[in-house]
Amino acid sequence: MDQRQALAAFGALSQETRLHIIRMLVVSGPNGMAAGAIAEKAEVSPSNVSFHLKELERAGLIAQQRESRSIIYTANYEALGGLIRFLMEDCCGGNREICAPAAAVAACCTPATKGELQ
Repeated sequence: MDQRQALAAFGALSQETRLHIIRMLVVSGPNGMAAGAIAEKAEVSPSNVSFHLKELERAGLIAQQRESRSIIYTANYEALGGLIRFLMEDCCGGNREICAPAAAVAACCTPATKGELQ
């Protein structure tokens, strides 16, 4: 992840409803959630949730796919892991043991282990 992508991600996450939505999608796992269920759980109108989902998708933090008449949204674990790795890239002046917990979290979202999340 480069600085431009990180800024877009942080911009998308800097709004309360969008942060809440991304956390819901992370918890829901690879099965994701339908837009209507997201709106209901986030306690916002469907048009409002649509706006926020579009912003999260534009930042690359979520993906969507159509299933019958529903659109299912999922967290983009690779992008979220990339954001963590971007923050921790030059962590702690080379003292890896300080950053080990954060590095372990970021490692769960790498492309190599992404399939294991499903």
